[in-house]
Amino acid sequence: MPIHITLLVLFAALLHASWNALLRGGADRLWSMTIMCIAVAIASAVTAAFMVTPAPASWGYALLSALLHVGYNLFLVRSYRLGDLGQVYPISRGSSPVLITLGAAAFAGESISPGTLLGIALVSGGIISLALSGRKLSTPSLSYALGTGCFIAAYSVTDGIGARLSGAPLAYTVWMCTLWGVMMPMVYIGLRDARSLFAVRPGVLTALAGGLVSLLAYAIVIYAMNEAPMGAVSALRETSVLFAALIGGLFLGEALTVRRILACAVIASGILIIG
Repeated sequence: MPIHITLLVLFAALLHASWNALLRGGADRLWSMTIMCIAVAIASAVTAAFMVTPAPASWGYALLSALLHVGYNLFLVRSYRLGDLGQVYPISRGSSPVLITLGAAAFAGESISPGTLLGIALVSGGIISLALSGRKLSTPSLSYALGTGCFIAAYSVTDGIGARLSGAPLAYTVWMCTLWGVMMPMVYIGLRDARSLFAVRPGVLTALAGGLVSLLAYAIVIYAMNEAPMGAVSALRETSVLFAALIGGLFLGEALTVRRILACAVIASGILIIG
């Protein structure tokens, strides 16, 4: 992988861990996530006006990805309601490269090497160790965290293929994010109401900033997937589990035990080997 792609994806990993920490620290995470999506939709729509139109072959992938992102949002919010950032985040992010590698092999023709299988074993072992470290992880929390990982894998493979078909990966990104950003408020209003969504609350500026950060992070990832294998990009991106563990320990009051740090390191080692 070219060094500039490596550095860009590492930067995206830091950004991703940061906005997840903002979401985990919020009082109403569904509202915060929806406000983030509104920021994503506005920024994406404005940017799309100045970019070329993606090839029609990619439009269906953009729509499917937007739907998968909404599912990811709902599962992620539920995960953080039930578990800590330092537990939920590594499990959801750590499980996704395994699934992305398999999905890329099945749908994009990317091969799985013996080194990749070793990486899968390390990721699985790290996840089990992490799930058993510190405070006991409940079955619902584990289920939603793993479900979040499945959504991550599904939309990552979808976007990896869609970006390659689009002929314009960044334009594809903003089109998809515009759709996603519009869908999520509609889901929120269906679950609650419009009045609570648009009420001015403490943390609205933080949520809007988090949305812009998440958009930048994912735009970097989609660009990288167009330049390098999906499994490799995903593996490098998931080094964000280490950033999340540090952020959770330093700023959210979560226990940063030696066992948790070692488990995160094993997960990171495995996903780097997958890449």
